[in-house]
Amino acid sequence: MSARVVPERPLPGHAVCLDLREAGAYDPEAVVRAALDAPQPGGERRFLVVDEADRLVSHQLLYERLSSYGPARIVCLAVAVRGERAVRRTLTLRPPAAGVLWVFDTAEDGVPAEAVLRPLVDVLSTPEVFDAALRALGEVVHGVAVPAVRVLEHDLTEEARARAWRQAVEGLIGPEVPAGTASADQVPPALGLLLDEGLPRSLADHRWLPARGRAGLRLVACDEAVQDAVDGYRRVRGAAGLLTGAGRAVDLPGDIERVAGELERFRTAVADAFAAAGGSRLTAEHRGVLRDRGVELPEMPREISRTGIVPALRDHTHELIGKGLPLRSVAARLSALSARTAPVGSAARLARLDAICGPERLRRLGARHPFEAGGSRPVAFAVTGLLALLAGIWPVLGWVLGPAVGVLAAGLAHLMLRRRPNRSPDGRIDGGGATGAAPRLAGGVLGGLLGAGLGLLLGPPAWAGAVALAVSLAAVLLLALRDWSRAVDAWWARADPEDARRILREVQALVGTTAVHDWLFAEVRHHCSAGAGAVARLLRGLADTADAYGRGPARASGPGDGHGAWSGPEDPAERGYRSAPAGPPGADAGTSSWSWDDWGDGDADDVWSDMDEEPRAPGGSRGSGGFPYDRAPSGGSDGSDGLPYGQAPSAGSAGSAKSAGSTGSTASFRAADRRGTAPSGEPAPAPAWLERRYGDGGPLLVDTLVGDLVAGTLLILDRCWAGIERDPGAVVPAVHEERIADLLDETRGRLERDVAASPPPRYDGLRDPDALSGLAAFTDRTERPDAARLTGVAPDAVARLILAEDDPGRTVALCGPGHMRLLSHDPLAARQVRFVPEAMRRGAAGDDIWRGTAEDVVWTGAGRHAGILRLVPLRADVVHTVRAEEAGEP
Repeated sequence: MSARVVPERPLPGHAVCLDLREAGAYDPEAVVRAALDAPQPGGERRFLVVDEADRLVSHQLLYERLSSYGPARIVCLAVAVRGERAVRRTLTLRPPAAGVLWVFDTAEDGVPAEAVLRPLVDVLSTPEVFDAALRALGEVVHGVAVPAVRVLEHDLTEEARARAWRQAVEGLIGPEVPAGTASADQVPPALGLLLDEGLPRSLADHRWLPARGRAGLRLVACDEAVQDAVDGYRRVRGAAGLLTGAGRAVDLPGDIERVAGELERFRTAVADAFAAAGGSRLTAEHRGVLRDRGVELPEMPREISRTGIVPALRDHTHELIGKGLPLRSVAARLSALSARTAPVGSAARLARLDAICGPERLRRLGARHPFEAGGSRPVAFAVTGLLALLAGIWPVLGWVLGPAVGVLAAGLAHLMLRRRPNRSPDGRIDGGGATGAAPRLAGGVLGGLLGAGLGLLLGPPAWAGAVALAVSLAAVLLLALRDWSRAVDAWWARADPEDARRILREVQALVGTTAVHDWLFAEVRHHCSAGAGAVARLLRGLADTADAYGRGPARASGPGDGHGAWSGPEDPAERGYRSAPAGPPGADAGTSSWSWDDWGDGDADDVWSDMDEEPRAPGGSRGSGGFPYDRAPSGGSDGSDGLPYGQAPSAGSAGSAKSAGSTGSTASFRAADRRGTAPSGEPAPAPAWLERRYGDGGPLLVDTLVGDLVAGTLLILDRCWAGIERDPGAVVPAVHEERIADLLDETRGRLERDVAASPPPRYDGLRDPDALSGLAAFTDRTERPDAARLTGVAPDAVARLILAEDDPGRTVALCGPGHMRLLSHDPLAARQVRFVPEAMRRGAAGDDIWRGTAEDVVWTGAGRHAGILRLVPLRADVVHTVRAEEAGEP
């Protein structure tokens, strides 16, 4: 029979379990040392010891070491054989700090003794049950009692547990996604300044290119050249420019040429500044170089600083995770943020400068455009001819006046050609032009002659001819001025020297953007990019670790993993202990081996004989649809060389077990221990007092697991921010991947223990739990989902058992009929502990079924077991206390 029944990884606060049986196979001193090294919070020391009843005295020194390490409390499960009729214990195992539960050979028909002890150890290691049992032992004679139990267990099926875990891990890590883009409206304001390329308000009025600097002088000169060209255009455009000599001193082509030259020199000065400075930090040397080139930089704006980047990154990361984004999606967004904020140096802005003020744009600005006036030549011919005909209807004088109007129109057209704005006064620059003088002359002469002939035929009065002449002359002059203004405007629009001002504004804006984001913000951008990249790589590494954990064998863990301790040898071939649901509590007499009502009367052997003839609750058999939890999901091989899923060799664990003197395996708890399957895969039988109910998982199970994993991930990240603040490149992903493996182990362990009904032990340390207020893991215990919504099994059977009137027949004593005479015959001397996990009464549905619960019910913080533990005292002459001087050495 293996002595390996203690839980390997007790939750914080649970009793540390030791198995001191079969002492010849290992060193009991090492077992005690390993137990004393197991951390327990709050200074509380609880030890649950499984020992052979006839060795309690010989292990006196071991118990003294346990009791002196403290203050410590000890509950000893003393396993006796059927032939024993007395129990000998030392002074150390007396109340109130210690007590003994005397259990006899617990093997039942088809149920190994270890399969009976293991769930009993699970129940007693719960801190609330441990304390209640120890108090009850203090109220019975000598602090020694025989337990009688009835336990209900709520758990998940194999398939539901594997499915929930797989979905939880997938919900944590998510699928692979592309990097995407980062925008200013998706990040905190401190990071948004680095993305939108805008200027901080405090720098909105700063003059980046002062007039006294090299680039500022070029800027002023170019602006003055543009203004001179605009002023000349305004003088040339009107009637004065055509009819007077006002435009003779204007050299528009020269002004435009000067604009292009000054603009090119300004661009060269700016490009020189862009190429001269840059890098990941703005040094005093860089400031001096920029000052020499005419760029004046202010001090760092108050809106942003390096010290605020990492807190903003932390808030942004917490916000993304709080929205339910998986780790890989968050990593993709942070990678995009890193790429957007990475400083590339001001030299990279030269391409943008060329796009704004490149050679092609300068060439277009300095190009020569022809001056064209008069519009369509046929139209000009017809209009001038019509006006000349109108002037020629004056009898006799029309032969002269009609052609004269045509000559006047042609003369004005020739004047427009001589005073065209695209020609320098000295003729150095001339873009050429055409004003349509010949068509006007031809049309005027022909129209005038036709008008004179028409006047002879009609013979209009003199006043009519005079009016017609005046109208004709005025129309010729007005049309000439209109054509001049239109032609000047059209040429000016094609030359477009005012585009230089738009170029100047764009270049100035580019200088401001470059000065802020490439020079002032260079160090901040580098810090943000490196930090975001480090967090992205870390999250991606955590996701890969979790993915590998979910697809392959989990790490082994043992006494040295910081989660608790077990002590004693292990026989891997005898670790299964659970089976299918036993008979319901309603089969009261059928599940009890004797009746508490018959204590005082009759022969005990007869009572046991009668009860043995009654039917025993069936063990049954439970199928495990889907793949078992201890095998790799998705039908793939886990590559673990025969190790079951969830187990892998661990040097640290093996070393810890070796220090404890164990001769068995030191791997982490296996699924077979939790799921009630023997090594052969067949369901292990269950004791008569244990009833199991399995569910397929409640509606909040996966969300709760994801929330717990996310909570732990944020705690891991909280340990990284200080290092990222100092040096993002110094963050070591392997350390944090080890931590997330610990987190996965811990969360999976709670899934095995109580279907994640208990909150994670470390979630209270989260710096900002409000960031994930919607996740179940970030609520306190009272708001955590109840067991029904986690397991999918209603707690009504537990409520009926706990709320029923006290009935000793509902429990099964862990002793045989031959030990009846050893028990106290006083029914009032027995003590009863009723225990229920707190998770079973949480939720709206639980309020009604638990109404009327007795005050003495112990509500446990964790666990999947609920039931009744009755402690029956022994007769006074059965218990013998051995003083220290009488005790032997262990």
